[in-house]
Amino acid sequence: MSSNYEERENSYGFEREYERPMPGRGGRRMMRRKICRFCIEKVDLIDFKDVKLLQSYIPERGKILPRRISGACAAHQSMLAEAIKRARNIALLPYAAD
Repeated sequence: MSSNYEERENSYGFEREYERPMPGRGGRRMMRRKICRFCIEKVDLIDFKDVKLLQSYIPERGKILPRRISGACAAHQSMLAEAIKRARNIALLPYAAD
């Protein structure tokens, strides 16, 4: 390779880029695992008529919160999504924000 290539490599700062610590990765904290609220209360069926419960799993935009944010297990998350969709169908919950 020519010396011109080495000069370009140094001028763009490729060497320094690898030596710098990645932003946002320095202080990793241990995240506590979320426990399913429905499993603790031993809920067998999530009722679509319980609007107050369902509203806590829908943000202002009207989307259904994912499992990683809501903390529900897979079985209860699918029941929750189905209950929200049924409540939307009979106009207990809005489909989207205004």
